[in-house]
Amino acid sequence: MSITSTIATSAERRATVSTADGVELAVREYGPRDADLTVVLLHGHCLRTASWSYVRHTLLRQYPGARIVCYDHRGHGDSAAASRRTYHLDQLGKDLRDVLDAVAPTGPVVLVGHSMGGMTVLTYVSQNPHEIGTRITGVALIATAASGLADAGFGRLLRNPAVSAFQAAVRRAPVLMHHAKLIACKAFAPIIRTAEFGDRKVSSRVLALANAMHNETPIVTMASFLSAFMVYDQTDALAVLSKIPTVVLCGSADLMTPPSHSIAMAAAVEYSDFVLVDGAGHSVILERPTEVAEAIRRLMTRAGATGKVAGTHLTLVA
Repeated sequence: MSITSTIATSAERRATVSTADGVELAVREYGPRDADLTVVLLHGHCLRTASWSYVRHTLLRQYPGARIVCYDHRGHGDSAAASRRTYHLDQLGKDLRDVLDAVAPTGPVVLVGHSMGGMTVLTYVSQNPHEIGTRITGVALIATAASGLADAGFGRLLRNPAVSAFQAAVRRAPVLMHHAKLIACKAFAPIIRTAEFGDRKVSSRVLALANAMHNETPIVTMASFLSAFMVYDQTDALAVLSKIPTVVLCGSADLMTPPSHSIAMAAAVEYSDFVLVDGAGHSVILERPTEVAEAIRRLMTRAGATGKVAGTHLTLVA
């Protein structure tokens, strides 16, 4: 694992982290290098660091003393592609370790994951339980799940035989299938919008950003991770999070990872802060960034404190 700095400015510092298996990950860093706390934002499946733009801008205004790190998962955004055999959550947990060792080797860290990013965080917790309460002082799980992705919401589609046929077709003809994906994205845009953004109107700028991120993701990346979702189960990692301040946040209209997933996670983590954003969908970080940033800001404050308040705290954001 190594890190190479490519661009350094007062607003954004860009670097490339090389993972243990040689995949180059695009990293973005904001805020002072010598900050007392580092916050790492992990994006979801078929997204990239740009999905955190609105949340990140709000956090930097509210908590200017913190350092914020974002990076693109392998096969996503500006990061390099890798063998499809490495497109699974165990590998993403190892990638997170490589990024932390490169950009935050010392000092406390708060991990914030949206969707697949949240699954990556839980996988990391499972792989490195000794770091929870020492190196990792806070965790936020946003619009994600600990297990059972195929048991509720749109996740049930993972059990459809058509998914296996789709993956086989991608392996045989990835270029042809990529063109087919672009056509399908346009045809199913209304369904995708409902699934991701809930029941409120969303600005055209947000929709354009979400569509661009989905369309730019290689079809091999998109298809390969689906198998990992089917077998994903990090329920046991939740108990470890009772050692540190933890936020569980979701939208009430999330059809991808319905609120039942978040409720179950919050119930399994002592002292958790459960935030339900009324009317928001799976892309709550784009749709309601102010509310998400406020929940993360509270977490950052708790992560720097020594004491805890017993019991799960419930917040309903209208």
